[in-house]
Amino acid sequence: MPQGRITIQTRGQGLYEFTDKVSAFVRGAGIGEGLLTVFVRHTSCSILIQENADPDVRRDLDQFFRRLVPPSDDPSMRWVVHTLEGPDDMPAHIKAALNQVSIGIPVTQGQIVLGTWQGIFLFEHRDQPHLREVVLHLGV
Repeated sequence: MPQGRITIQTRGQGLYEFTDKVSAFVRGAGIGEGLLTVFVRHTSCSILIQENADPDVRRDLDQFFRRLVPPSDDPSMRWVVHTLEGPDDMPAHIKAALNQVSIGIPVTQGQIVLGTWQGIFLFEHRDQPHLREVVLHLGV
């Protein structure tokens, strides 16, 4: 069963599409039918499938989560205890808990099966740039 890793360089909070890298991995695996697991090895970012046609969707999602879970130095977040790594860290963990760190995607005829406007994104929840590692596992 093929397994691979993708490194994604982020520039701060936001959605980073990596559908092309996943598609290339699946094509190179030479497996016609199966299930691809996409897993991010971090606790302050997440993985999601979302619209990739209109960039306003990404901006709106980012803004929604920033409003839903503001930085820990915001007065509404006074209850947060974990603050050693900065005001964006605990909110990043909360956002990752609200989303997913792994997803399964069907593979048919050697290609990932996504809808017309769907893309695979890493959702970075930290303010600073990070190198994020995503593990891909294609099972038959």
